[in-house]
Amino acid sequence: MTAQIELTSAYYQKDWDTEIFHGAISFTIHSRELPRFRPFLESRRPSSTRSDGFIRDFWKQAFDCEFSNTVEGEGNICTGEEKLESLPGPFFEMSMTGHSYSVYNAVYAVAHALHAMSSSRLKQRAMVDGRELKLQIQQLWQLHYFLRGISFNNSAGDKVSFTPNGELVAGFDIINWVVSSNQSFHRVKVGRMDPQAPPGQAFTIHEDAITWHRWFNKVQPLSVCSESCYPGSRKIMKEGEPFCCYDCTPCPKGKISRERDMNDCDKCPDENYPNKKQDFCIPKVVTFLSYEEPLGLSLACNAVSFSLITFLVLGIFMKNHNTPIVKANNRSLSYALLTSLLLSFLSALLFIGPPERMTCLLRQTVFGIIFSVAISCVLAKTITVVLAFMATKPGSGMRKWLGERLATSIVLSCSLLQAGICTVWLATSAPFPDTDRHSVMEEIVLECNEGSVTMFYCVLGFMSFLAIVSFTVAFLARKLPDSFNEAKFITFSMLVFCSVWLSFVPTYLSAKGKYMVAVEIFSILASSAGLLGCIFSPKCYIIVLRPQLNKREQLIRRKD
Repeated sequence: MTAQIELTSAYYQKDWDTEIFHGAISFTIHSRELPRFRPFLESRRPSSTRSDGFIRDFWKQAFDCEFSNTVEGEGNICTGEEKLESLPGPFFEMSMTGHSYSVYNAVYAVAHALHAMSSSRLKQRAMVDGRELKLQIQQLWQLHYFLRGISFNNSAGDKVSFTPNGELVAGFDIINWVVSSNQSFHRVKVGRMDPQAPPGQAFTIHEDAITWHRWFNKVQPLSVCSESCYPGSRKIMKEGEPFCCYDCTPCPKGKISRERDMNDCDKCPDENYPNKKQDFCIPKVVTFLSYEEPLGLSLACNAVSFSLITFLVLGIFMKNHNTPIVKANNRSLSYALLTSLLLSFLSALLFIGPPERMTCLLRQTVFGIIFSVAISCVLAKTITVVLAFMATKPGSGMRKWLGERLATSIVLSCSLLQAGICTVWLATSAPFPDTDRHSVMEEIVLECNEGSVTMFYCVLGFMSFLAIVSFTVAFLARKLPDSFNEAKFITFSMLVFCSVWLSFVPTYLSAKGKYMVAVEIFSILASSAGLLGCIFSPKCYIIVLRPQLNKREQLIRRKD
């Protein structure tokens, strides 16, 4: 029911069936019980004088009686002692209604305004012959000025005041009508609409205090054309529909909503991430590739294992230093290549553990320089093979290029060029420890920021250039006679090397967090293992298992 509906005191209302009102919800003009209002009603009695004719007429109508001095014939006689509280509720209420409460406040408001006007500065006194004359009568329209500015608390404790536009600051009560078995009813206040309440509290209702109709045993009706959007979702208004009609859609990735019917979702702080239901934020876990986790431990074990294998191969070569298989294709280059491979395996350990300033500076630069030394050694070996074959031809002038000087020049020039690139990198935009809060939703990743991504790819690009040149030369020399045929092993090793690093770039770019570091470590280990296995495993097989082939006459035997 709306606030305009009020039960009037009509005679026929005494016999109303009030059951139809049981459980009804209505808006009513705000009212409160005044301290002395009910005793005042209970003390009302019809006056024996005709000057109080309104009460006498009401009394006769309410109690269906006649006073003794007016009754003719048979009928009920009004004693004047009848109880107003005995009347049915639809006919007469003992509590103050909203309209009566407004009248009460209006009377007091005008009284306060009149008092303020009478005591204002406009009050003038005129003295004639030493006598005080009557106050100057003020115009009635001046009362409005004082009425707009009044503010007081009535006897019920409510504040009565007006807005700057002259509107009464009031609200509505939400009333639940409860009918008893004897047809009496009670108005139970279950909520309030208060324009002066803080934001979000203008409308309050206590659902548990509501008494519904006896036959009402279903779900409470909705006042909107859509169900509520639960936490973790937000409202999307339907175009062309009323404001209460909307669809619910889950919050976007990375956002949450903690309450129902949210118009928008909130983003979690960088240190938190949404839960699966997207209704609250969870603190992120700080992670990095460590030795304590299986991935880091397995990579570290592989790095150490390959380092031990490389050291073992280096020991085998040094023990058989003067054998023909070690002397072939420049044993100094073999030692340099094995040493660089040993260091490359160990350099992978720099990528495991918490990022620190020194490790961030050394990671990529040490890796780049060591790999450049290794690939330049392979390139020098390949060129040595080609020149050695060409020097055997009659009248060839290539014999003067053979020797340690050419190989050393190739290794030093390539290594120094890569060292120069790394130096420029460190001088301009060196790597530094950093945190990544966005790549992985549930984690804060501790990482080494490369500083300059361009310089990082310049280091990789130079290594790729050396690898491609070495692979091309070795591929062209793969069919040389057996006497000098190390080129086919180099070809296969560089094929493995290039395959690993070609797959590294897309894999590295698609990985996130600590898995980016794991991809780079795997590429270092795989490419180094490829060089070690393809180039040195055939020689170690001959040295250890087939020593009878490690003779000069076997090496100079040409292919049939």
